[in-house]
Amino acid sequence: MYKSRSNVFPRSICLELVIVCLVLLSELTAAKSFAQEAQPQQEAPPQTEEQRQARQALNEGVQNFKSGQYDEAIVAFQRAKLLDQRMMKARLYLATVYASQYIPGAPSEKNQELGRKAVEEFRGVLDIDPQNLSAIDGIGSIIFQMAGTPYDPENFQESMSYHQKHVALQPKDAEPYYWVGVIDWTLSFRANNEVRAGYNQAHVAHQIKDTESLPTVVREEYIRKYGSIIDEGIESMKHAIELRPDYDDAMAYLNLLYRRKADAVASPSERDDLLLMADYLVDRIKEIKWKRAE
Repeated sequence: MYKSRSNVFPRSICLELVIVCLVLLSELTAAKSFAQEAQPQQEAPPQTEEQRQARQALNEGVQNFKSGQYDEAIVAFQRAKLLDQRMMKARLYLATVYASQYIPGAPSEKNQELGRKAVEEFRGVLDIDPQNLSAIDGIGSIIFQMAGTPYDPENFQESMSYHQKHVALQPKDAEPYYWVGVIDWTLSFRANNEVRAGYNQAHVAHQIKDTESLPTVVREEYIRKYGSIIDEGIESMKHAIELRPDYDDAMAYLNLLYRRKADAVASPSERDDLLLMADYLVDRIKEIKWKRAE
């Protein structure tokens, strides 16, 4: 059905290149998300003196934030929040300042505290407005980044729950389907590596390569635990692509999910078909990027 290009793009090399590129793309997507959160909707004009002072503090914080003076911005946004507890802009900006300073993977307590404070402020927004998409997406993004180091599958699941909330509120948005699929791939990919490492440690004379299917003795257990997760990820990525036909990031992860699915099937022909579909997506991504460059 699909023409293989494996002679040009070996599967193992393709996988590594795509993963590296997508890590960078994910970071850019998160940065873009926070920049958008720093543009909250217009609020009603101030009616009281405290509200006027809160607005002034907010404006000061915005200028500090834009000039990279994050400590001063935090102080200004905190003051605005204290003066007007329901000022959504102050809460969203404050969460955004914390989130913009958080470094994914950095283990220091100071860095982890920035992530926790960002989540706390976004949750404060949801206490006032449970359907605020900026706060929902912000929590989902930060918890996703915090879940990687140290690896915490429960945090990944919690992050997914917020993207699913977005889907429930705005089912025509492609991004939350994408993030559900990314998390499903992350969980299944990590488990696949652990299964392979465990098998190879126990079978020194019969090692399995990354490009080979899982042996029957471990494949059935992998399917039991992660088969439905892989299927959910595939369907989520397909839905994202249906909503945005040129969504190359989603195609890249769908390619990777097909490779995880290939490890969860017993039939060699079905495995080959899944790998061909993955290869096809790599070619499709290249075509989209070339068109954009033109």
